[in-house]
Amino acid sequence: MQPIRTFNVSPSLPPRLEPLRRLAYNLHWDWNVDTKDLFRRLDSDLWESSHHNPVLMLGTISQSRLLEVVEDEGFLAQMDRANRQLDDYLQERTWYQKQREQKPKECYAYFSAEFGLVDCLPVYSGGLGVLAGDHLKSASDLGLPLVGVGLLYQQGYFAQYLNADGWQQERYLLNDFYNMPLHLERNPDGSELRIAVDYPGRKVYARVWRVQVGTVPLYLMDTNIEPNNTYDHDITDQLYGGDIDMRIHQEIMLGIGGVQMLKALGLKVTAYHMNEGHAAFSALERIRLLIQEEGLNYPQAKQVVASSNIFTTHTPVPAGIDLFAPDKMLYYLGYYAEIFGLPKEQFLGLGRENTGDLSGPFSMAVLALKMATFSNGVAQLHGVVSRQMFKGLWQNVPVEEVPIAAITNGVHARSCVAKSTQELYDRYLGPNWSSAPPDSPLWERMDAIPDEELWRNHERCRLDMILYVREHLVKHLTDRGASASEIIQAQEVLDPYAFTIGFARRFATYKRATLWMRDLDRIKRLLLANKDRKVQFVIAGKAHPKDIPGKELIREINHFIREQHLEKQVVFVPNYDIHISRLMVAGCDIWLNTPRRPREASGTSGMKAAMNGLPNLSVLDGWWDEADYVRTGWAIGHGENYDDPNYQDEVEANALYELLEKEVVPLFYEHRDSDGLPRPWVAKMKDAIRLNCPFFNTARMVGEYAGRAYFPASDRYHTLTVDNYAPAKELAAWKEKLREHWFNIRIKDIDVSAASDIEVNQTVAVKAKVDLATLKNDDVQVELYQGAIDANGDIVNAVPVVMDYQGEDAQQLSIYTGNITYTASGLQGLSLRVLPKNKNLANPYEPRLIAWAE
Repeated sequence: MQPIRTFNVSPSLPPRLEPLRRLAYNLHWDWNVDTKDLFRRLDSDLWESSHHNPVLMLGTISQSRLLEVVEDEGFLAQMDRANRQLDDYLQERTWYQKQREQKPKECYAYFSAEFGLVDCLPVYSGGLGVLAGDHLKSASDLGLPLVGVGLLYQQGYFAQYLNADGWQQERYLLNDFYNMPLHLERNPDGSELRIAVDYPGRKVYARVWRVQVGTVPLYLMDTNIEPNNTYDHDITDQLYGGDIDMRIHQEIMLGIGGVQMLKALGLKVTAYHMNEGHAAFSALERIRLLIQEEGLNYPQAKQVVASSNIFTTHTPVPAGIDLFAPDKMLYYLGYYAEIFGLPKEQFLGLGRENTGDLSGPFSMAVLALKMATFSNGVAQLHGVVSRQMFKGLWQNVPVEEVPIAAITNGVHARSCVAKSTQELYDRYLGPNWSSAPPDSPLWERMDAIPDEELWRNHERCRLDMILYVREHLVKHLTDRGASASEIIQAQEVLDPYAFTIGFARRFATYKRATLWMRDLDRIKRLLLANKDRKVQFVIAGKAHPKDIPGKELIREINHFIREQHLEKQVVFVPNYDIHISRLMVAGCDIWLNTPRRPREASGTSGMKAAMNGLPNLSVLDGWWDEADYVRTGWAIGHGENYDDPNYQDEVEANALYELLEKEVVPLFYEHRDSDGLPRPWVAKMKDAIRLNCPFFNTARMVGEYAGRAYFPASDRYHTLTVDNYAPAKELAAWKEKLREHWFNIRIKDIDVSAASDIEVNQTVAVKAKVDLATLKNDDVQVELYQGAIDANGDIVNAVPVVMDYQGEDAQQLSIYTGNITYTASGLQGLSLRVLPKNKNLANPYEPRLIAWAE
């Protein structure tokens, strides 16, 4: 029976408890221990059963309990304190205000297909989403004028459970938006704020929900409404669900709908950040609006859009990029080509590295790279991999100069460090430890933390994790209808005093979740041989529903556990989520990571573990390649790359066993003092905190995005849009002139003052004559390009030296001079190149033009 009318019923709170509603609807509670403790104190059982959802708690808690706490002076004092803390947080003078005091009003929009903020908002699948959530939290901490843009999934990703054979099964649970920390955005007349997005033959409508993340609003679109048809309801049904058509439907809503939503909200965005290529269609919609509403032509509109766009790639392999067939692109978005005035093949070329490949698919990553003037990978090694992957977009640019930067990921410290550990840091390091930079004297106080206190705290965290794992397994087995003996066994898994190895991540095959099982006899000896040096594993993670090889890995682990009778020592924890992650990175003793280098773009779980004092045991990939892997953990291998994957697995599995047998486990159990304290291990824990916490955090990461990307992009937007976009029009016209005449440039003569034999630090004068055709000196920058010669005869590790313009000679050739020196001996090389130059370019590679001496 359908209702004739619906009501949104809010919790009924006594007036004295009204601050609880405000606290519940701002996710600041997730990283404020006082507020989280407040809700736990209200009803600890309900806090756990609601998946730590204070909104649901307030809607289901008994009225009698509310009347009790109204009379509880201690509770009221804690509530008032938490409310004041939120006030202080929202009103404090921030890092951003100090950096941008004299700047005009600005706003940055951060687009992502998923956001992992808290476990009661299950609209994320893994690391990408949690990183996006941490990005918003630190943007709030720093006071950035940033807004998030995403989709609100009715079923989210999926809840994982295992059948009796250990095979992953998926259960999709319906999210009840009205009992989540979500606000439905409304128009001034009280009606729902809605947008309408064009799809073939119809419009699809979406309403807008807001999640308040401290000072940062996250806006999420929901298509599960009338008058959409059933198929369109499902656009925001499952994260990464459905077929390729559903994927393009979702990315149209995220990118195009996201831009329309920001406009409907009245936000004047000055910089747009595409977190992965899923949101790249936003660039097309921005161009359309500038053409149809501001009267710009396509080159002018594209210039404005690209100059204020930022793109972050998280993908280290081509297979991870969204690709759409040309006919599909034209069916769904071909009308943009008509609006832009582009032939269809030129429009499709926006998503092709090789624009001459007329049958090639349309790449979302390529579109994003072509539509952004700042792009980056998420670790230094990933930046190297990304420059190699996408170098074809910048023809003749040396691969090390391809303009894809690297901003290493971080994690939000106050979200991932255990409560008791945070209190320990607050007590000994001070309250600013979560954002203090590496050079802060605060980190010198790490040694002030007594070894005994740090260790006992960690042992409590290990016990908390084990107790939760037991309870979680019992519930999982009970739901599955397991036998009484299995349930009793689950109540006894893991030893609270044993050395515990943690492994938790997405079960993609390249992450090699079973590498530690490669030699079964050897790992069994490690697990069973010495009763005084017990070793145990806690493992968790999900495979994508369509990733059969990933599911096979999960089953292989569970078969190993059962066949070898290791149920007490090796545990697979089903339905990995943010809450389980936080328990594991605090309660394990070491964090294991075994990706196939260089396919781990960054990885963040190991950062969270390090912040809790866990050493890492990892292949040198992603962030770990940058860390001090000697003082804060152990490296598996030495950063080698292999052509034979099987040989690589053999070598690195043996290296893992060697480390565990000869270094890691002995360090944990040996050299204990009379009180049983493993002081050398605790010293490594302190190094893990001191050396990793201040760098691998989102306070540093988001600050870096602000300084390197948001501030320059926003400034460019303001510069290019003044006087009815006059600077943008001028820059677009200049680029057209540049492309028309660039290939007429000729480097006519290069005069080098020295012979082929010179000495280190000897000055060599160089004079060049360049025919700029119809271009002027102000349009170009002429550079000497010097560096060592490698075995292939190429210049490597080059240093560019800008040459000075000396005017024209009688033949109207432009004369340039410069001096070079070589600081190292050996075979060195020299070349000369011409690059575009304009004060409004983000970088000289933006026009994708370069001329070299031949």
